Amino acid sequence: MLGSGGTWPRPAGATSGYLVRHEGFNLWMDAGTGTFARLQEHIAIADIHALLISHAHPDHFVDVYPCFYARHYGGFGEPGMPLVAPEDFWGHMAQLISEDGVDVASSNFSVRPTPPGADFEIGPFRIRSYEMTHIGVQSLGYRIEAGGATLAYTGDSGPCDEVVQLAQGADLFLCEATWQHDDGLLPFHMSARQAGEHAARAGAASLVLTHIWPTLDPEDCRAEAAGAFDGPIEVARGGRRWKVGE
Repeated sequence: MLGSGGTWPRPAGATSGYLVRHEGFNLWMDAGTGTFARLQEHIAIADIHALLISHAHPDHFVDVYPCFYARHYGGFGEPGMPLVAPEDFWGHMAQLISEDGVDVASSNFSVRPTPPGADFEIGPFRIRSYEMTHIGVQSLGYRIEAGGATLAYTGDSGPCDEVVQLAQGADLFLCEATWQHDDGLLPFHMSARQAGEHAARAGAASLVLTHIWPTLDPEDCRAEAAGAFDGPIEVARGGRRWKVGE
């Protein structure tokens, strides 16, 4: 868990970012503010094997930029690292990096625009993408399988049937839980209660709440989710580790 802040980080924290590891392969999933620095506490820059981005909102991707600078100008890592993201992502990303109008970032990454419903492999991981209910940009959730275990991750989404499909029977369901309570909810994020409801409908084995609004009490979010889901519930915190399926 590199970072889990919803929209902006708490002091000494970071926004959305996760390091998923299996059989020596390092998959960086979402690259929000502060996560690139946190990532280097665990692995070297050259040991990032692939990037998986849920959508083109800044709190989920801005640290792709310092990663590019370190790889391209600092010489940390070979060109061609896979970067999987929604189909509209690179149009947002590439606008801020160019040399005399040349898209230099795409020469360092192997960009893979990905639609909803795609099945693909990265290293040892088998991944399926799901269309999430969000706003302004294409947003994907990912179901990741390896070694007989399943991790499901929403990225950002409001309540929808696709979230249930994404998390069906998952060993660990990493679900956004931006809000508390049900007053004034917007349809493109979930409350902790809604995260619990989706976990229960999906039959997930365990639930981890992430992307919590920074001014909210995470323990209140856990209690709220527990009213809808009777399995194990944890709150995502920077530095926390899980062995998925154990």
